[in-house]
Amino acid sequence: MDLDAVRTFVAATDAGRFQDAAAELSITQQAVSKRIATLKKALGVRLFTRIARGVELTIDGQAFLPHARDLLRAEERAVASVRPGRRALRVDVIGRRLAPAAVLRDFYRAHPEYELDVLTLFDADAAIDAIRSGTIDASFRAVPQPGRRLPSDIEAARAFDEPLEILVGPVHELAAARAVTLADLAGRRIWMPGIVPGTEWAAYYDALAAAFGLTIESTGPDFGIEALLDVIADSRSLATFVGELTRLVWPAAQGLRRVIVRDPVPVYPHSLVWQRDNPHPALAALRDHLDSAQPRPSGTWTPAWARSAGHLRTTP
Repeated sequence: MDLDAVRTFVAATDAGRFQDAAAELSITQQAVSKRIATLKKALGVRLFTRIARGVELTIDGQAFLPHARDLLRAEERAVASVRPGRRALRVDVIGRRLAPAAVLRDFYRAHPEYELDVLTLFDADAAIDAIRSGTIDASFRAVPQPGRRLPSDIEAARAFDEPLEILVGPVHELAAARAVTLADLAGRRIWMPGIVPGTEWAAYYDALAAAFGLTIESTGPDFGIEALLDVIADSRSLATFVGELTRLVWPAAQGLRRVIVRDPVPVYPHSLVWQRDNPHPALAALRDHLDSAQPRPSGTWTPAWARSAGHLRTTP
């Protein structure tokens, strides 16, 4: 149904004259008559009858009026649901236990006036497709991946660097260490069954292993984080990497330990990715919030390919 015609019908009803409806809608009286005629033809009934002082509704027009108002209210709700500033900002955080989710919670605490929809997509390719289609507004990803370029309409900028730690059980050889170096980890078994080939996190850990001679295993089925923690807790040789901001909870009896890694500190480079022409005001506020975060520490390592993403403060 032609909503312009419906809007004109309601305006003519309220005004009582086509001339006054035309003035309210900023169109000509001829245009009002044409729209009403279009609606009359679509419905197959007369909506108005002419009287000396203008027009009044027929019986059919009176029956149609409440539904016409409902149509226009539905139109307003539909537009508001996708209008920047009226709808929630939709952000992909990779995983709800991981650092981007924690950073987004900080943003929401600082800006409760903005509504957020938090999603978790599989990898950078899925996130970029969702951004381009308008399904989401932004994503936290380690991009660009080696050998891949971002589409010209997609912007990416380093948002924050997250130091990595190792997680070990109480009987592990490094359980009593306050900190270890990457050299200390060379030759030791680091088990990460969630790594999926072709993803941005696989590219990161491949580069980390190659740079420092680490053995990072992704063999075996991924039964989830709880199963991984069970294995780590009882092992003398297995460790796993976790982000400093990754929120994990385990039973006290497992006695798991987080151990700092340094010299250099391996950091995971989280970038914010968005569509260049996205006007959502909450997206601009999120970028400003990330730009004001703590400065990146010195003495860190991240893959060369991740360094090509500019920083937020240098992004227009």
